[in-house]
Amino acid sequence: MKDITIQPSATIKEAMEALDKTAEKVLLVVDDDQRLIGALTDGDIRRHILKGRDLIGTIQSAYNKKPFFVFQEDLDIEKIKHILTENIIDLVPILKKDRQVVDFITWEKAFGNNRRSETQKLDVPVVIMAGGRGTRLEPFTRVLPKPLIPVGDKPVIDHIIDRFKACGVSEFYITIHHMSKILRAYFEEKNPDYSIGFAEEDEPRGTAGSLKLLIDKLDKPFFVSNCDIIIEADYSDIFRFHTKNSYDITLVASTKQYSIPYGVCQLNGSGSLERIEEKPEYNFLVNAGLYVLNPNLIDIIPDNKMFHITQLIEIVKGNKGTVGVYPVSEKAWIDVGQWTEFRKASKIIEGI
Repeated sequence: MKDITIQPSATIKEAMEALDKTAEKVLLVVDDDQRLIGALTDGDIRRHILKGRDLIGTIQSAYNKKPFFVFQEDLDIEKIKHILTENIIDLVPILKKDRQVVDFITWEKAFGNNRRSETQKLDVPVVIMAGGRGTRLEPFTRVLPKPLIPVGDKPVIDHIIDRFKACGVSEFYITIHHMSKILRAYFEEKNPDYSIGFAEEDEPRGTAGSLKLLIDKLDKPFFVSNCDIIIEADYSDIFRFHTKNSYDITLVASTKQYSIPYGVCQLNGSGSLERIEEKPEYNFLVNAGLYVLNPNLIDIIPDNKMFHITQLIEIVKGNKGTVGVYPVSEKAWIDVGQWTEFRKASKIIEGI
């Protein structure tokens, strides 16, 4: 029970860390006597962050104050099933008459299967941008293309593909340029059980330019992923977030918290000291390198030119289009694009 309970005084950052550790993806908010006062999901936290609220604030304004529950005396499995299906939730807490939490029933316990795995079926294409030289990972990338750098017991590109495959994806395209023959040979030798196509750049085209080569292949919303990032998230939920809100582009952003280990001087307008802020903390949402794009946006991309996805985003915004942001926790984003992060990523993957 300790794994899924949290106190209302906990911070958003602490709640995100707790959610990363629990398979249920729901936290039960309880008081000091373990009495239920609310429930908190990753969706609740995402909505909280998108309102511009601070990660170091408490969960008080984020959690659901009226969660579904069943008293222990009234426990009936058919009633539980009805609550789960009617409200599309992952678990129902079981309470004593004083609202003390004594147990919980998950979708899997009630139905014998995992609702998330049942609903995580995606029939969408995925484009992996793998044409870069990977200079930040030299000297390895003088020998191997960056997507084939091993993280744990397999190349990073296999980690990316495996996470999409787990959601039912079977259609992949890889944009290639640097050491393209080695990448082609790897997949020919691998003989994968999914469809894979290549779009080869004759010269580097940036983080979006090569999508133009796939204009005849992509006729529905699709994912675009950098080849040096691994995202531990519900990809089906990301896609639903994109389509439900009718966004033109959705970008996945990781929360990042930075602490300054010094007293920061705040000045007044005349150059005198206003105050000293000791060891301040700053929170940001960082572009994680995973996107969902609508296919009509490919028409905007110029032919045979260097063109980055940030440029595409600016054009969409300039044309009054909509760009959604899907937040994930800091631990959900594994960056292997530079040596310091690569070493951390290897340890994380080995732990998973």
